[in-house]
Amino acid sequence: MDLNCWRHPEKKHELEAHPANMNRELAYMFVDCARVWIPDVEDVWKSAELSKDYKNGDASLQLMLEDGTNLEHKLDPKTKNLPYLRNPDILVGENDLTALSYLHEPAVLHNLKVRFIDSKLIYTYCGIVLVAINPYETLPIYGTDIINAYSGQNMGDMDPHIFAVAEEAYKQMARDERNQSIIVSGESGAGKTVSAKYAMRYFATVSGSASEANVEEKVLASNPIMEAIGNAKTTRNDNSSRFGKYIEIGFDNRYRIIGANMRTYLLEKSRVVFQADEERNYHIFYQLCASSHLPEFKNLKLSNANDFLYTRQGCSPVIEGVDDSKELGTTRHAFSLLGINESYQMGLFQVLAAILHLGNVEIKDKDSDSSIIPTNNHHLSKFCELVGVTYEDMAQWLCHRKLKTASETYIKTLPRLQATNARDALSKHIYAKLFNWIVEHVNKALITNIKQHSFIGVLDIYGFETFEINSFEQFCINYANEKLQQQFNMHVFKLEQEEYMKEQIPWTLIDFYDNQPCINLIEAKMGVLDLLDEECRMPKGSDDSWAQKLYNTHLKTCSLFEKPRMSNRAFIIQHFADKVEYQCDGFLEKNKDTVNEEQIKVLKASKFDLLVELFQDEGKATSPTGQPTGMGGRTRLSVKPDKSRDTSSKEHKKTVGCQFRNSLQMLMETLNATTPHYVRCIKPNDFKQAFSFDPKRAVQQLRACGVLETIRISAAGFPSRWTYQEFFSRYRVLMKQKDVLSDKKLTCRNVLEKLVEDQDKYQFGKTKIFFRAGQVAYLEKLRADKLRAACIRIQKTIRCWLARKKYLRKRDAAITIQRFTRGYQARCLAKFMRRTQAATIIQKYQKMYVARKRYRQKQAAALAIQTILRSYMARQKYQALLREHKAVIIQKHARGWLARCWYKRCLSSIVYLQCCTRRMIARRELKKLKIEARSVEHFKKLNKGMENKIMQLQRKIDEQTKENKSVNEKLTGLENTYTTESERLRGELGRLRGVEEEAKSKGNQVKCLLEELEKLKKELRTTQQEKKTIEDWAQSYKGEMEKLVSELKDQNGLLKTEKDDLNRLIQEQNQQMTEKMARAIAAETQQLETDLNEERSRYQNLLTEHLRLEEKFDDLKEHISKPGHRRTDSTHSSNESEYTFNSEFAESEDASHAAEDLTRGMDTSLTLKLQKRLKELEQEKQSLRNELENKEDQFQRARARDESEFKKARGAELEYESLKRQELESENKKLKHNLADMRKSLLGSAASSAGAPGSPAYKVLLDQLNSSCEELEVRKEEVLILRSQLVSQKEAMHHKETMTEVAVHVEDVSKLKDADELKQAYIGLKDTNRLLEHQLQTQRRSYDSEVESLRGELQNVKEENNRQQQLLAQNLQLPPEARIEASLQHEITRLTNENLDLMEQLEKQDRTIRKLKKQLKVYSKRIGEMGAGQAEGQTSPGQMVDEPIRPVNIPRREKDFQGMLEYKKEDEMKLVKNLILELKPRGVAVNLIPGLPAYILFMCVRHADYLNDDQKVRTLLTSTINSIKKILKKRGDDFETVSFWLANTCRFLHCLKQYSGDDVFMKHNTSRQNEHCLSNFDLTEYRSVISDLAIQIYQQLIKCMENTLQPMIVSGMLEHETIQGVSGVKPTGLRKRTSSIADEGTYTLDSILRQLNAFHSTMCQHGTDPELIKQVVKQQFYVIGAVTLNNLLLRKDMCSWSKGMQIRYNVSQLEEWLRDKNLMNCGAKETLEPLIQAAQLLQVKKKTDEDAEAICSMCLALTTSQIVKVLNLYTPVNEFEERVSVSFIRNIQTRLRDRCESPQLLMDTKMIYPITFPFNPSSLALESIQIPSSLNLSFLTRV
Repeated sequence: MDLNCWRHPEKKHELEAHPANMNRELAYMFVDCARVWIPDVEDVWKSAELSKDYKNGDASLQLMLEDGTNLEHKLDPKTKNLPYLRNPDILVGENDLTALSYLHEPAVLHNLKVRFIDSKLIYTYCGIVLVAINPYETLPIYGTDIINAYSGQNMGDMDPHIFAVAEEAYKQMARDERNQSIIVSGESGAGKTVSAKYAMRYFATVSGSASEANVEEKVLASNPIMEAIGNAKTTRNDNSSRFGKYIEIGFDNRYRIIGANMRTYLLEKSRVVFQADEERNYHIFYQLCASSHLPEFKNLKLSNANDFLYTRQGCSPVIEGVDDSKELGTTRHAFSLLGINESYQMGLFQVLAAILHLGNVEIKDKDSDSSIIPTNNHHLSKFCELVGVTYEDMAQWLCHRKLKTASETYIKTLPRLQATNARDALSKHIYAKLFNWIVEHVNKALITNIKQHSFIGVLDIYGFETFEINSFEQFCINYANEKLQQQFNMHVFKLEQEEYMKEQIPWTLIDFYDNQPCINLIEAKMGVLDLLDEECRMPKGSDDSWAQKLYNTHLKTCSLFEKPRMSNRAFIIQHFADKVEYQCDGFLEKNKDTVNEEQIKVLKASKFDLLVELFQDEGKATSPTGQPTGMGGRTRLSVKPDKSRDTSSKEHKKTVGCQFRNSLQMLMETLNATTPHYVRCIKPNDFKQAFSFDPKRAVQQLRACGVLETIRISAAGFPSRWTYQEFFSRYRVLMKQKDVLSDKKLTCRNVLEKLVEDQDKYQFGKTKIFFRAGQVAYLEKLRADKLRAACIRIQKTIRCWLARKKYLRKRDAAITIQRFTRGYQARCLAKFMRRTQAATIIQKYQKMYVARKRYRQKQAAALAIQTILRSYMARQKYQALLREHKAVIIQKHARGWLARCWYKRCLSSIVYLQCCTRRMIARRELKKLKIEARSVEHFKKLNKGMENKIMQLQRKIDEQTKENKSVNEKLTGLENTYTTESERLRGELGRLRGVEEEAKSKGNQVKCLLEELEKLKKELRTTQQEKKTIEDWAQSYKGEMEKLVSELKDQNGLLKTEKDDLNRLIQEQNQQMTEKMARAIAAETQQLETDLNEERSRYQNLLTEHLRLEEKFDDLKEHISKPGHRRTDSTHSSNESEYTFNSEFAESEDASHAAEDLTRGMDTSLTLKLQKRLKELEQEKQSLRNELENKEDQFQRARARDESEFKKARGAELEYESLKRQELESENKKLKHNLADMRKSLLGSAASSAGAPGSPAYKVLLDQLNSSCEELEVRKEEVLILRSQLVSQKEAMHHKETMTEVAVHVEDVSKLKDADELKQAYIGLKDTNRLLEHQLQTQRRSYDSEVESLRGELQNVKEENNRQQQLLAQNLQLPPEARIEASLQHEITRLTNENLDLMEQLEKQDRTIRKLKKQLKVYSKRIGEMGAGQAEGQTSPGQMVDEPIRPVNIPRREKDFQGMLEYKKEDEMKLVKNLILELKPRGVAVNLIPGLPAYILFMCVRHADYLNDDQKVRTLLTSTINSIKKILKKRGDDFETVSFWLANTCRFLHCLKQYSGDDVFMKHNTSRQNEHCLSNFDLTEYRSVISDLAIQIYQQLIKCMENTLQPMIVSGMLEHETIQGVSGVKPTGLRKRTSSIADEGTYTLDSILRQLNAFHSTMCQHGTDPELIKQVVKQQFYVIGAVTLNNLLLRKDMCSWSKGMQIRYNVSQLEEWLRDKNLMNCGAKETLEPLIQAAQLLQVKKKTDEDAEAICSMCLALTTSQIVKVLNLYTPVNEFEERVSVSFIRNIQTRLRDRCESPQLLMDTKMIYPITFPFNPSSLALESIQIPSSLNLSFLTRV
């Protein structure tokens, strides 16, 4: 509906009167604080609140507006109509407008505004109508994930959406077997085309196509074509559809798209030649002009759009954000997809370019009645060239016309204006023909030969229009809207009636607006169209005469027809939406739609085939713009053709109005024969501003599109409807316990009769309670009052309890405080007393200490004085004593010397005197003695006593001697003492003399010193002065130095601080760098893991796609083989064709020929599609193979390097083995020679008795012969082993001979006879020599390659050195911090690269070693087996003798089974049939060991490998794989079957790995299991095939699981109230949602847990690997979380606080289930994290900035769009909750703005985690497996 200006109609609509009457009935609701709606000029309706109760008879209401302004609202004194009541806040923002308690215009407008502005929701239900508001912004709500979320859902279970309407139509078509229609209407710019496009996309995505012709893609491809040729920019819409279209999408009996058909209505041809300001022509013209630079468009001579008249009139050739050249590419691609080839496309573009050139043809005045085209007009020449006509003819008939009379024909010239109009008419005519031709060919491309079972029609038609100047086009458009509105009213009325009758409610006729009088005014006999056609047939008919006829006919007879006061060339019609004034100018011309016939003839004579094709049906066409007969869709209606269409005369061809009326009649018949669904598009503002709502414009469109009429019809009866269960659950709080009965229906009836006294306000149906408008609001008020009273009571009790608790806490606290205070005071007193006593003691001791200190100071002073004085006196006395002592000593020594001198003189004198005296005495005595001696008598006398005397003398002499001796000793001592003392005295004397000399010198020195002292004193005084000066300078210098030192210390401190900061910063940077590198490595690791998972996922998706194509191929073959052809099952599979050596087909030749014949008849596009898909798959397969080959080449190169090193080490070993082999051969020759001699001797003596059997000589010879034979065999085996090793090494170096050739060669060697062994030995020696030469050459080459590699490494080292120097130079130029960071980064990078290189080399070496070991082991085993076979095949010498041998009884040993099963070739199909195709999983899982079929199959494969029968291995594995695929295809929906074969396939794969002989898989094997390894064949490729099969089975298992869980998830996780009573049921509208109460048959959380238990127990019974079970459980929980979260994001009623609590509880139950099953570490809990965070988001506070920060840090697993969506959808269930403010949501968006994440709203429920099959070896011994008889495998033999 296009409305430039809005005005209230003079006559109030019935819609506005009825609710006012209802408000008078609800006068008791107009109390203080009640909220109402009052009219407003700007906002249409404004909210206000009563400030005073209303009483009957009051003339006005006292209101207070939302801004606090008081207002007195006066009531109409006549009607006393009260204003509209406002709905409770809890009902605002509902999905369905019919859920509102008060149904009126302001409530509808406000609800739409709240949803659109606050919640950013553009879709709202209004009963059966979907109201869609154009957001003028791209929203992420139309992706495939959203389509999948709405697929299969009930219309009321999800939030309003165009997809919900499309799903409802699709579901009703399949359920009711009835055709459907979706009617999309609205004014220009409201979004009709986009809505229709999304509806068709939904059908194409959900249903798919019945063939591979991609019909759904073609249906969608028609949209860009029709938009290019039928859409244009207007002032209100950049992509406005300027025609109406009705597309019928056809479906087969399986409800898959098989084709489509399109009907068009009333193309706006005038836009081709004229556009208003700010508008454009059709898009296709601008697309061509924008692409004129392309080579293929050079001959069109196009240029900029401003160069052509038909594209520059609107002065707006460019649409912002649209690339016309890119759009042309899209259009051309759509043409190609619909089968319109390049030549036809260029023809179309040629015609369009010709139209542009024709518009630039300038026609000039020749005179007043004629015109002329200048010669050689460039544009006309180009036009004629493009359309293939002559220049002269076209120039002639553009300025002339031919007039025919009864007798002759005249050629009349045309004035310039008429000629210009004729030119424009020709342009419009050509474009209309081109438009119809394109529509026709689009329909041909969309048609199919498959029988149509049903269809869904999508009608995209213009809405009600009114402009400043309304002409013929607006008249036709409004006429079509009148018809559609009538059909809509009747349908709504019919649905209401059916609902009432279904519930057995008394039906009362509802008065609704019927627009049949307006329709009669237009289309009845003598109506507007009839009079227009009559005037067109008049020879001189004109617009003025037609207007007069209208005035005369209808002005007085019809109240809906009016005449403007100021005009006689216009008329007014009162439509259902508004009055529209039409200008009569141009009505006749547009209705006739005439064009110069001669111009048409010129075009028909064109040489341009496409143009001729456009005009070839000119004679048959009823109108250039009308729809040709037969172009309608294949409907199931039988419409009789109009016989008037057969008239061929141009004078009687139907007018445009007649054609439009007929086509509209056909459309209405089609719509009436279908079930309609309505989409009303609303344009929120005229400025195309995103999410801007203009109430005036919105209410105009709501009135015009019938939404308010739906509301009025609903409000007239019982608009609010509740089931008994919902009513009981919601209003249980209003019931008393005694009112609750077992029969809830009776309970509701009794309670309702008490609550609502007027029984006319409600009705009881069979399953529902019907309420009149306003009653639900009244019940909500009662419920809110009851809850409020209960809340108050609860608050009162809790506050009392809190207050008492607070009082008791205070009392206890007071007592505690008192106790602690008193204790504190007592402690303070005791402390004071202790302190006082302590102070006294301290004072005492302090005083004592002071006194003692003073005494000690005095004592010390006195002692010091005494000490000084005494020391002074002592020193003086000491000095005196010292001087005296020294004088005494001097005197002593002087006197002693003098005394000694005197003594010596006296002594010498005495001695001299004594000597003289003694000499004299001695002389005298001598004389006496001489005298006496002379006398004898004397001697005799003397001798008498002489003897005694002698004896006395002798004794005396002895004594004297002794005395002398002692004296001598004393004398000697005295002498010594004397000598010593003399020496001492002499020394002392010398010393004294020295002292004297020294004293003399000292005296001289003293004089010198005194002189020196005087000098020194003078110098001292000078020095003191200098010292003083220096001290002053030093003092000042010291101050300066101290200051400088302090400054330096400060600077040092700052430098230290800076250094510490820098060190800390460096450490932090290092730490950050380390953390950064760790994060980078972790991120890289995670990225690699993600890439690996993505690669796995891509590969598994390819397998899924391959499986799907296989299934489609099988379906096609079945479809082909159905009519009269018998089809044989095929065992051929694509996997076999890829991984086996040959392919086998089971189809017969006749069937293949029949398939070829039928295939030729199939649609070519299907074949091309299949071929294209096959090529794509082959290319992808080839690319994967190329990548694999590249990897293998790299591995081979690395392996070659490793082998060169290995060969060097093996060189010496090979030489030793060669020498050993030569030795053995020589010994072998000797043994052979001995053997021959022994044989000859035996044969020579055979006839003798001594050599007879049994004789001793014969036995000895026989023993020797046997031992020789055994030794010979041993030697032969050694030779063969050495030879086979050489051959295997030769094969490893050359990689030329295959496994089969080696086996054959070894078999040939084993069959050699004795006669040929020497020759073979010689040949072996030659081979050895060649081998040694080859090794020498290989070593030389390896040496050369090593030298080259070393040179390369040297060059690399040089380059690395240069690079390091460059980096060092660069780093030196950087600042220190950047230098450190760069060096660290470089070092980390280098170490990382080195580590990666080393790891890669290590992995390559490990792989090479494992492979070489594996090859060596395989060849050794084969040689050992062949040697054993050869030993068995040897003939003993005893057997060569022809004589009989006595039978010997050999005891039978118990057979030792080898774990193999033997079967015959013809029993293979029986094995597959009994073990796979007809096996019942349940019996096997319960009674037998897990994985038994896998073990049996592997034991059969082992026996085939043991026999070296590659054909048998291949056929058995192929049959197994195909049979498993067949049983899965047959019973793929049975979880038990799929789980069983997944477990067995994995077990079979593990067996192939466990017994493959690879060391990696043999680690956990026993020695016996290692003996059972495969010996002849490497089944690595088959392992890959079986792994792919396991992946397919896993995906099928997930699909079965999802199909089982999908219906339970939403009901059990969201809808069912696990915790009863937490959330109440809100009022719902016409679209009822699923009840949350667990009725019988409703899924609950227990249902989900039971199903999970069933899944888990089934997989455990089948022996599924634990790791695989974990992956399955993780996928299950991901599906549960994703589906639950997606539904939460699409259901506004589920986003509440109580629902968050329910979800948290349900998730905790799932986690408890994981704990019970010991699966907490499988990653399943992490998949529920988004759901957990969404539930937390519903429960947290959502007001302040702190709440926003908490939400941002909490919801890390949710995307920004999901968080914002949940906040927008958050809906309070009770009045006590609050909505989330818009500012808070914007705050959240601002905080999350920098997040790097996907903009996708919903989680991908189809996503499957990449599956891996970790190796799980079996400990079960194969030889111990017993085959039960129940399997019917008696034909298998244990080996």
